[in-house]
Amino acid sequence: MNAHLLVLEVVVPLMAAPLCMLLPSKPAARMFSIAVAWITLYLAWSILGALGATEHGVIAYELGGFPPPFGIELRVDWANAYLLLLVSGIAAVVLMFGPGSAGAAVAEGRHAFFYTAVLLALAGLLGITVTGDAFNVFVFLEVSSLASYSLIGLGRGARAPMAAFSYLIMGTIGGTLFLLGVGLLYQMTGTLNMADLTTRLPDVLDTRTIVLALALLIVGVGIKLAVYPLHQWLPNAYSFAPSVVSAFLAATSTKVMYYVLVRIIFTIFGAAFVFETLHADYLLLPLSLIAMFGGSLAAIYQHDLKRLLAYSSVAQVGYMMLGLTLASATGLTAGLVHVFNHALMKGGLFLAVGCITAQVGSSAMGDLRGLGKRMPFTCAALVVGGLALIGVPSTVGFVSKWYLVQAALEQDLLSVAALILLSSLLAVVYVWRVVELCYFSEPDATQVEVTGRPPVREAPLGQLLPTWILIGSTIIFGLTTDLTVGTASKAAAQLMGVGP
Repeated sequence: MNAHLLVLEVVVPLMAAPLCMLLPSKPAARMFSIAVAWITLYLAWSILGALGATEHGVIAYELGGFPPPFGIELRVDWANAYLLLLVSGIAAVVLMFGPGSAGAAVAEGRHAFFYTAVLLALAGLLGITVTGDAFNVFVFLEVSSLASYSLIGLGRGARAPMAAFSYLIMGTIGGTLFLLGVGLLYQMTGTLNMADLTTRLPDVLDTRTIVLALALLIVGVGIKLAVYPLHQWLPNAYSFAPSVVSAFLAATSTKVMYYVLVRIIFTIFGAAFVFETLHADYLLLPLSLIAMFGGSLAAIYQHDLKRLLAYSSVAQVGYMMLGLTLASATGLTAGLVHVFNHALMKGGLFLAVGCITAQVGSSAMGDLRGLGKRMPFTCAALVVGGLALIGVPSTVGFVSKWYLVQAALEQDLLSVAALILLSSLLAVVYVWRVVELCYFSEPDATQVEVTGRPPVREAPLGQLLPTWILIGSTIIFGLTTDLTVGTASKAAAQLMGVGP
């Protein structure tokens, strides 16, 4: 019975997506999509619980009863069970954001399409996470990507379609490179099953074809992950999409692609080949550090809050990549923990921006002046989320950076540990800009007359509740790490070959 949960995790949102187009009203489509997301969360939680009762920490499902490697296999271990819980949980909370679900950012009459696209994106992301077949990773990647392009293009501004088109071009390049890499693996091994690839690849690892396949896979996934310097699509995509879309994609899409990269390196090719034979860390480690500083520096100079958070995400991807590049159980644990923690931080922050946009009509930094008095709960969410980005103790950001510093010190990389701490100071700068504008600046007296909007009031409960669920979780999981660190450490040990 537990194995059937794996296929339901993908089938439920995939079959539900087109039904949203048939529902008679916007509220009906919204409630239906929320129910579907919570069902996937329940399934993910059940899978995680069932995984703990297994002997080897693996649950597999054979589609159509055809055994792998000839048939398609769905396969879950601690790593992807962890991601299933994160992705479905974020979707369940973010879709609750209302009224109007998209923070008044989606044009009237297009909400049914919005919910359909969200559920398709969710199905694709869950499919990527649960499949044990390399080619099906590409298939589900295209499903989620096409839905994501549509969601970004739903933004009201004229720049939203251009941002979606730019992402489409970059995403297509990334997907093509990934497919070419998978094709080369199939050419050399005759299999697409990831577990089978692990056993067959050692016989051909010394060939140039396999090295090329690895390079294509890393670059292809790196584009989707927005690894520096392949991140050009991300700032515009997050800035011009509806805030709910930004929250959903920032908290799920790049996290799933990080999982794919981890799976490629540690499961298919093996850390020894990637880091000891090819020394990929000579390239990835400097790029991770550059991303940490470059993304934060770019965020400091932004004049739009959504764009500031977008560039902050580039820096946070750098932290994740650093944990992967350290190639140790502690480093990989740190990277996986930060995947979960950053999803909570950035998802909550983008929802807070959605609250502001719905009330103020803009996410420009200048419109934050004096907002702390008029929208106290929303601005408090910005502050708490910002403290988590900095890594203040008792927040999830502190947990992530603690394990990253510990992993660097384990390998006597004192300079890397110092740079992790130094990069946090840059986060202090851009977070303080937000705090200063909200609490220590007076609002523009002519704002109401210029915009013609009514006086700004606090966001409604339907918007504040999901925002504070995510922001509050940054404190809860900063104090209690049994779920995050506990599951991530099991996943890291399993991926490194030293666990169950």
